[in-house]
Amino acid sequence: MVKDKSVKEVGKGKDGYDVVLSDVVGLLEEARRSAARSVNAIMTATYWEIGRRIVEYEQGGKHRAEYAKSILNRLSKDLTSRLGRGFSQRNLRLMREFYISSQNMPIWQTASAKLKKDNKKQILQTASGEFSDEKIQATYIESPIDAISASFPLPWSHYVRLLSVKNALARAFYEEEALRNGWTVRQLCRQIDSQFYERTAMSHNKEAMLKRGAYQADEDNITPEQEIKDPFVLEFLDLKDEYSESYLEEALIGRLESFLLELRGHFTFVGRQRRLRVGNEWFRVDLVFFHRRLRCLVVIDLKLGKFTPADAGQMHFYLNYARENWTNTDENPPVGLILCAGKNVAVAHYALDGLPNKVMAAEYLTALPGEDVLVAQLSEVRRNIARS
Repeated sequence: MVKDKSVKEVGKGKDGYDVVLSDVVGLLEEARRSAARSVNAIMTATYWEIGRRIVEYEQGGKHRAEYAKSILNRLSKDLTSRLGRGFSQRNLRLMREFYISSQNMPIWQTASAKLKKDNKKQILQTASGEFSDEKIQATYIESPIDAISASFPLPWSHYVRLLSVKNALARAFYEEEALRNGWTVRQLCRQIDSQFYERTAMSHNKEAMLKRGAYQADEDNITPEQEIKDPFVLEFLDLKDEYSESYLEEALIGRLESFLLELRGHFTFVGRQRRLRVGNEWFRVDLVFFHRRLRCLVVIDLKLGKFTPADAGQMHFYLNYARENWTNTDENPPVGLILCAGKNVAVAHYALDGLPNKVMAAEYLTALPGEDVLVAQLSEVRRNIARS
């Protein structure tokens, strides 16, 4: 019969000291994380309150841009002389913008409500103004900063980055996802730069996109899935109802700068209709790019219709050739991108998974759907994820 082991028996070292030490260290580390979160929230709330007071002071004066600029200049000099660094005109301008933006943000709106509620609080005092041994008749009055800090769960650096997102719906999306997934500011920047909101909203598999966003990848271990969009928006091509693959290719080359912007950074154009000879037969690859961060060639095959398993086989053939004949010794194996008008997620899964070469299938859209439709779909997917 096996007896239950006590803490002393389980813990390493004499009398389970290592267990106690590990527990204490864990408590202290969690306390430090909680303290850091609390400090971040208080500082962010303070900056919001500074922004509010600047805006209200401006509204009480002259409604001119020169007047607002002079206020920031004067306030910056006085605060810097009294409190030191951190109060440049740029920082004060960000605080002002932070407050103004709160009226369009679902999460930030609660800060204004909390502040108004706090201003209505009254201090209760005893008739004599003295303490009673039986009952202390006083009410703790929360400061405005304490009252609104709960509305800002992210660090100030996150909110500064969010201010650059002009679309209020996209900004709310990034804030909620950063909070839900615990993104660092670098991860938040990467998601914004990769247009994660737009790609998720337009994707046919929104749940998979949101779950992928929850995965905190190593910042130094970039994958093709992180760097290559799905779907692509080719609205800038102004394509008509009917067009051929050659016309699509011509249009992309004709608007190469716009296409490179849609590809999103780090892509450099290598060539089009790149010829390859295998045996006595000649083949052509539609487009070839090089990705500087992935350090590999990206071979693109354009398809007018839906993705098919045959497309995967053809791209696999191209990549085998490109790896042996076009890839330099200091580069990574090439990546294939099948750009198609549509794809079945299940078909793509079984056709692409397990291939020796990295092959991806991404859809392209020639026009954007209405944003109200996209937002409604995103909300539904989020509710499904929360219920699962």
